[in-house]
Amino acid sequence: MKATYLDPTVGQYLLAHTTQPDDVLDALALETRELTGDRASMQISPDQGRFLTMIAQIGGARNAVEVGTFTGYSSICLARGLAPGGGLTCFDVSEEWTAIARGYWDKARVADLIDLRIGPAAERLRELPEHPAVDLAFIDADKVNYPVYYEILMSRLAPGGVILVDNTLWSGHVADPTRDDEAVRHIREFNDMVSADERVTSIMLPIADGLTMIRKH
Repeated sequence: MKATYLDPTVGQYLLAHTTQPDDVLDALALETRELTGDRASMQISPDQGRFLTMIAQIGGARNAVEVGTFTGYSSICLARGLAPGGGLTCFDVSEEWTAIARGYWDKARVADLIDLRIGPAAERLRELPEHPAVDLAFIDADKVNYPVYYEILMSRLAPGGVILVDNTLWSGHVADPTRDDEAVRHIREFNDMVSADERVTSIMLPIADGLTMIRKH
């Protein structure tokens, strides 16, 4: 359970009452733990994956973007929620971890919906054309560049489009005045920037490690 700021009993109850992942996602989560060790914490949780799919479905997303793919769990969830004819563009710096993702995209039968672009996202995101506009974006990469990714995506986001940003509660540390390490400062600064942005409406959700949902006016 990634929502460590919740009472564990409450967290387990929430997970138990969320539609469970299928065999492909379970196998991917297991292989990620086996191959990446402690880095497996970078993978989103099952409840978060279900939320990504539902948001894509509810919004009828056709042109989606993911920044930070890792081994592919979140990209499968996003791709499964796309409207007919939709596509997902993924950005990541690791050939090694995304090689795992490619295998599971095939198993999940979403490989033909996904365009993977390897390289620094701060550079490669700028290659995205302004048209068609992005309907839905998910940011889950290096925290120091969150503001950069956010601004690039905002410039390409359709009115009414949504950006979802992961780890915005940072294990609850953002609300702890005794915590002032670099990662916490980056997340706090990003959260403050979003809440002050008059171009959007936003809500921070206590899903997994904190998920901020941002809708462009």
